[in-house]
Amino acid sequence: MLWIITGIIISYLIGSIPTAYIFGRLLKDIDIRKFGSGNVGATNAARLLGKEAGLAVLVIDIVKGLIAVLALGSVFSLRITGISQEVWRFIFGLSCLCGHNWSVFLGFKGGKGIATSLGVLLGLAISIPALRLMLLLALLTWVAIFILTRIVSLASVLSALCLPVYAFILSRQITTLLIITLLSAFIILRHKSNITRLLQGKEKKFSFKKA
Repeated sequence: MLWIITGIIISYLIGSIPTAYIFGRLLKDIDIRKFGSGNVGATNAARLLGKEAGLAVLVIDIVKGLIAVLALGSVFSLRITGISQEVWRFIFGLSCLCGHNWSVFLGFKGGKGIATSLGVLLGLAISIPALRLMLLLALLTWVAIFILTRIVSLASVLSALCLPVYAFILSRQITTLLIITLLSAFIILRHKSNITRLLQGKEKKFSFKKA
């Protein structure tokens, strides 16, 4: 239990690193939370700081999830017993995601968690082969919806809704289905305000516009 708690804390702190906020301070000396959508994520960073900065934020936030699932998972694998690998890897990944969404460095506020969720899913797919095709289908779904609508939040929400469906079709294991369903619900709940704007027809399409 001590090792699990330690892993959770470290994962949370890794996730808490506010990448977009740091880039905003370094590149323009601005608080990114006060401009654009106010979100501390790659999309808002790309709008305000440029596509290069947005891409860098995206990659770093993905890597945070990968580190939590794979690196910490490997380090603690010899210390944790009595729990299946996929479960405690997911626990570390979810802790990292919580850190990103409610960063201790930003007063327990943060981003939507899409990039970090992708990192967590990539890490799980590497260690759990059954998830690889599911992740590929989810990514293709996101790309297709984004190309058609140019609305990042819509692509993210619909892809998250599809995740449990793909998991059910491709893997009937209860543990896998539960993990994917929880992660999907996590993503959707973080997009409540976006869903409201989508229903009202007020959600903006993505474009590169620097502050």
